[in-house]
Amino acid sequence: MVEVSAPAAPASTGATAASKTSVRQAAKPKAGQTADPAGTLSDQILDNRYQVIKKLGEGGMSFVYEAREINTGESVAIKVLSPKLGRDQSSVERLRREAGLAMRLDHPNVCRILRLGETEDGLIYLVMPYLKGDLLSDREVKRGPMSPEVGVALLVQSCAGLHYAHQLNIVHRDLKPENIMLVPEPDGSDRAVVMDFGLAKENRAGSGLAKLTATGIILGTPEFMSPEQIRGKPLDPRSDIYALGIVGFEMFTGKLPFSGRNAQEMMIARLRGPPIPLRQYRADFPPKLEKVLMQSMDSNPDNRYPDARQFGLALIDAIDGRVAAAI
Repeated sequence: MVEVSAPAAPASTGATAASKTSVRQAAKPKAGQTADPAGTLSDQILDNRYQVIKKLGEGGMSFVYEAREINTGESVAIKVLSPKLGRDQSSVERLRREAGLAMRLDHPNVCRILRLGETEDGLIYLVMPYLKGDLLSDREVKRGPMSPEVGVALLVQSCAGLHYAHQLNIVHRDLKPENIMLVPEPDGSDRAVVMDFGLAKENRAGSGLAKLTATGIILGTPEFMSPEQIRGKPLDPRSDIYALGIVGFEMFTGKLPFSGRNAQEMMIARLRGPPIPLRQYRADFPPKLEKVLMQSMDSNPDNRYPDARQFGLALIDAIDGRVAAAI
């Protein structure tokens, strides 16, 4: 989780109306969205165990707070499920699944779940480590396109975290800059931490989990969905590789690799053709690195890298190993 202010609106990128590929603005909560009991927990004691300090953010199904565990003094982030969704058994099942999967993740490039709890009055919540840093989406807005060396280092670390999860048969399914935290390290560098496996799906899921993602229901973020996810097909780690390729494209150019006036048109573009060549927006970009990113975004999963580790190694090789190998 993150301690950040609301992201500033990005500067215009000069995209024409026919090719809306400018940086996406991070979603902001609407004014007045605090009537929900789960959204008014600041300065309260949660479950006789956590001192809630302040709200960090909110989404369609949950609220996220910075808190302190009373017995240990440890800083944590707490995601509280909205009671109206808590009454929906499928939402509760999904949240429990998220916790069960993420509790198994123990890697420096993954944000793990520490605990799943429920208060006496029925509020369901997840406890996570409290990470201070910037969301990748906010860093892109603040500093603009990254150098190949800086961007590749973060992508390689993200590959390491994803590969670890994939080896446990967990696919993220909603990878995007808003789900990657950049945590400052003592040497001044940043550590990429993949967060929010809330849409994660275990590959060996049985019929019970299959009901949560019935045919025709697509879960994820439209701008980063793989073609197979758009089509509602079964997903494997190569879908995350595709999404991370789009994340990389945006990191290096400040734009998305498919044209369209809205998210729906960009989804259709992904089904009909290849991404826009990265060097069309950044002529000085290393051709070898562009080739690696383009392969990660191939519409056919069989033509992408077979796993996240191979993607990370290809990124390192593309800039002649000028980043520390994290995988």
